[in-house]
Amino acid sequence: MICHSCNSLSFFSSKLKGVRWFFSNPTCVFLLGLAVVVLATTLEVVRGRNTNYFDYQDSTRMFWEGLSPYTMEYAQAHAIYFLYSPVFSVIFAPIFYLPWWLGPYVWNVGNYSLFALAIRSLPALTERHKHWIFLFLLSVILQTVFCYQHNIIVAYIYLFAFILLERGKAFWAVFLIMLSATTKVYGAAELAILFCYPKVWRNFGYAALCGAFFLLLPALNTSFDNVFVLYQQMFDMIASHHSDSDFVGILFARGLKPFLLPNYRLVQLVVLGILGVLFFWRYKRWGNLLFRVQALGVLTGYMILFSDCPETHTYIICLPFYAAAFWLQPKRTWYDWTLFWSLVVNFCILPTDVLCPAWLHDYIHQTFWVDVYTYFICWLLMLWRAVGPVHSSQFIIHSSQL
Repeated sequence: MICHSCNSLSFFSSKLKGVRWFFSNPTCVFLLGLAVVVLATTLEVVRGRNTNYFDYQDSTRMFWEGLSPYTMEYAQAHAIYFLYSPVFSVIFAPIFYLPWWLGPYVWNVGNYSLFALAIRSLPALTERHKHWIFLFLLSVILQTVFCYQHNIIVAYIYLFAFILLERGKAFWAVFLIMLSATTKVYGAAELAILFCYPKVWRNFGYAALCGAFFLLLPALNTSFDNVFVLYQQMFDMIASHHSDSDFVGILFARGLKPFLLPNYRLVQLVVLGILGVLFFWRYKRWGNLLFRVQALGVLTGYMILFSDCPETHTYIICLPFYAAAFWLQPKRTWYDWTLFWSLVVNFCILPTDVLCPAWLHDYIHQTFWVDVYTYFICWLLMLWRAVGPVHSSQFIIHSSQL
């Protein structure tokens, strides 16, 4: 009996070691995620449920046929507003012209692989820390990929632009920022970080040139008498786009919604103004890598938390910079770890149907809003560490150390 118990314990111990080895191996984790991406893409293509991809496909087809997707007729037919710029229809064209069954795989596998590459290329972090960041984000990545979301592109462009700026390749960093900005407005916010790097006005000049280049790209389509009218139609559609749903942001959070949501534009502008003042007040820290990562974490966190319509998978834009700042900290306290694991539960486990029943996630989110409040606390803490009193052990990573 004793020998049998010992054998059972030994068996489970060896299995546990195998699991730990698997999830500690970056290649194994990447391939696991890739397998899930391929499987999920196959299921959605076979069932014809890749609706976001159909939206990209149909809007691109209409654009090249000389028709505008920025109409209420399009929104009613597709049950979704098309809120991307005409630049998107130009960039998406190579995927659109692929065979109907191949395009979704190129979109999902390509986005997954590029995001993984961006995490692997982050500066100053150890390989182990990069792996933990990717593992932390894996569930959120898969949620985004499963829905064919564009947010993952915004996320890895943010990351690649930051990496290029750290490597002194300002032009290509700005090129990516403006590619993102002229496709979906989220990307434009990263221009603020240019103040932290040398030759700031030259870089803003690059931004003007690259922005003009991308905005002129739709003129390649000669099917329109005046293709630039589409930009006005897009802004009109964005202005008319509204929903009665409670989105996953601080403006909609239980307890704050009655005060914040009726005045949401004022709230957004006041918070942005405060962040701008704090950023320029701490200009002496701009040369510090940890500050720059925290600044991007605060900026992207603001964009999602105070957005008009954030969803759980939208947090893929801001969580990478939170995670990078977390691992770059010289010291992590017990409350850092408590908040970190709370994020894991609320953004990685509960929203994943395979790991948690949808009804349970909906109940916890809609009753307690613990996901939004947890990230809001993390965001405030990151802001405090970026602009608050300097501790001798905190700001130790400088550009000269890269």
